[in-house]
Amino acid sequence: MVGSPIRATTADLRRLAVAKQHLSEKRPTRVTDERILSLVRDLAYVQWDPVTVVAPSHLLSLWARLGPLSARRLDRLLWEDRRLLLQWLPIASIVLREDYPLYNSLSTRYPMSLTHSWGSQRNGAQQFLTRNSKLRQQLLADLRSGPRTIGEFKDHGRTKRDDGEWAPSSDVAQMLFHLSMAGEVMVVGHQGAQNLWGLARRYVPEWGRTSRLSVPRFEQEVAERALRALGTATAREITYYYPRGRYENLRAALHELERTQRIFPLSLEGTKAKEVRFVHALDVRLLEGTGRDSATPRVALLPPFDNLVSHPARTEAVFGFEYVREQFLPKAKRRFGTYVLPILYGDRLIGRIDPRLDKATGTLVINSVHAEADAPREREVATAIGEEIDRLRENVGATAVKYTSLVPSEWKAALH
Repeated sequence: MVGSPIRATTADLRRLAVAKQHLSEKRPTRVTDERILSLVRDLAYVQWDPVTVVAPSHLLSLWARLGPLSARRLDRLLWEDRRLLLQWLPIASIVLREDYPLYNSLSTRYPMSLTHSWGSQRNGAQQFLTRNSKLRQQLLADLRSGPRTIGEFKDHGRTKRDDGEWAPSSDVAQMLFHLSMAGEVMVVGHQGAQNLWGLARRYVPEWGRTSRLSVPRFEQEVAERALRALGTATAREITYYYPRGRYENLRAALHELERTQRIFPLSLEGTKAKEVRFVHALDVRLLEGTGRDSATPRVALLPPFDNLVSHPARTEAVFGFEYVREQFLPKAKRRFGTYVLPILYGDRLIGRIDPRLDKATGTLVINSVHAEADAPREREVATAIGEEIDRLRENVGATAVKYTSLVPSEWKAALH
């Protein structure tokens, strides 16, 4: 039985999205390992990005929701306790070890688990693995003696990319990528900024390596995970969120979930949607109750790869906020800065900042602050933004905040 559409407004979608992403409630007074694991469980993944213009994106995403969290603590959960793993989905992602059977369901079918959205890359992966079978055997043999960084593999040398940015920069790096996607190797630690590679069978429990789901069951499971993390979503948004581009027949999975009333379609007031948007049955009551929340809006500063803004098209459709990761653009084409963090205020994205940590002086430099055209200009809003920027300063170990003159005039009194 297919459920009747549930009526909602765009404001309802925003409020539910923010709540499901753990960005509406106050940060906990105490961060425990279980809180970290519970957050990753609810988000499904946290994208790993070690670039430190301010701090690594994954640490900023966790900080926005939990408050101060040391890199050392996250490293312990990843590389010592191994309750978290670094998994390629295909983006590098922090995930729960308990979910490894899901990823095993993909890796045991690799490269056939690369779906049509990957274009010719499935054939390219198959050809590379066939052409370089001796290299594969060599790398696996090397790792039998223990973990290695990429520079410690024999015959490692950089080669010119021949497939845009998808292919890594050497045959060894490309083989490690494919072997990680196939579940044979994984990142098991770090030496400085370098990944430390090891044999997956030595770091993943046997139950994780032997358990897997059928394709239909796998796709229903991960589609539910993605939908619950997003609040509401179209098929396209689910595909982009988790696990990105890895569905063979999402339409069939969604049909079965709708038939069994695990999910319901939405009727969005005031719009004529081109795609069906769904909400999970467990979140219907929360969706219907979001408008009654009268709590003081919370400010959050979101890093470039944060889960809430990971899909630019969804960010614009749900929040009316155009977000481009300008660090990947030529300098002349950047509008807002280099490492731009959107400002979330309540359920609205109202602006962005371009920060940089000057380690030499211990200063968090705010190169610019930009407000959206419809952003609130009240002094208390600017004060809340300033307080959050100061919390960011404290979290990254800076002793001072320095603003440039590029601050909206209405916010300048509080941001100086």
